[in-house]
Amino acid sequence: MSESSPLNDILRKANEADASDIHLVSGHPPMIRSQTVMQPLDMPELSGEDMWRVLASVTNEHQRRHFEQHLDLDFSYEIPGFRRYRVNAHMQRGVVGMAMRAIRTKVPPLAMLNLPEVITRLTYLPRGLVLVTGDTGSGKSTTLAAMIQAMNERYRKHIITLEDPVEYTFQSQKCLIEQRELGADMPTFASGLKHALRQDPDIILVGEMRDLDTTALAITAAETGHLVLSTLHTVNASQTVERIVDMYPANQQNQIRAMLANTLQAVISQTLFRRIDKPGMVPAIEVMLCTPAVRNIIREARTYEIPNVIETSRSIGMTTLDNSIAELYFNGMISRDDAVAQASFPDKLDRMLAA
Repeated sequence: MSESSPLNDILRKANEADASDIHLVSGHPPMIRSQTVMQPLDMPELSGEDMWRVLASVTNEHQRRHFEQHLDLDFSYEIPGFRRYRVNAHMQRGVVGMAMRAIRTKVPPLAMLNLPEVITRLTYLPRGLVLVTGDTGSGKSTTLAAMIQAMNERYRKHIITLEDPVEYTFQSQKCLIEQRELGADMPTFASGLKHALRQDPDIILVGEMRDLDTTALAITAAETGHLVLSTLHTVNASQTVERIVDMYPANQQNQIRAMLANTLQAVISQTLFRRIDKPGMVPAIEVMLCTPAVRNIIREARTYEIPNVIETSRSIGMTTLDNSIAELYFNGMISRDDAVAQASFPDKLDRMLAA
């Protein structure tokens, strides 16, 4: 990369190619991911020196010190009036590498996301814990942002978001919204959440329940009358419940099952598919709502029964991942190969699609 071809030029070309991710690695031209496929930009290879210059151009002194100490750095980068990016800088083979995720600056309305109607109903909850789960890049942040925006347009409440980094930026409408970024505005999620509880919030968004302290505080916040939204890197509802319980020591797990049974309102698990009917991506969604039957299952450690309860509760808005995938396929949105490849039960779904 020459002096006449700065990072912003790469990002503008990536935007023209509708890239979701940009990867900058020494010895390769800038690489992008567009519609799930990796491809190079028509630009020169980056050198190790180029990568150090890029890092210096997008970080401040505090961030560079953190990178020198930890050899990894998460931060956000914005081209004013153009776009924001979630960035991870790291070392690979002794030189800087960088992965950048493009963040849409305008929060999409829930109605535009091809989500089940039940997700809109969840934005009317007065309290409790709602979890959006899925792999990295499955659209969790977009779903949560759309839910927050729906509440921002409807209520007169105080919303606090704790993020790593801040992705969508909200404009306070009927709600007062404060957004805090890990590292810049708080040292840890747990610290940010602990202090947020003293700041008169109604709704709290926690970017990720990644450790026991954060998880315990999130459940406590939900238990004390707040609506708490957060994410986990799990692929379905039963795995989500088990992941939370497993964070705790064995002698506390019965207690946390009881607390979770009382506070959890819903688990939304997402998987993104490339569309075949038009450019873009579409989510398949598993939805578990915490009915009395589900609360008993959680309390009594019978999470293996959750898939059956979801399957038999479609009339109230629950849906399994495979039923959601099948619906996308029959509506002509995704290919059969992709549908079967990402199913929870591939053989069963394959027979369903062939029927």
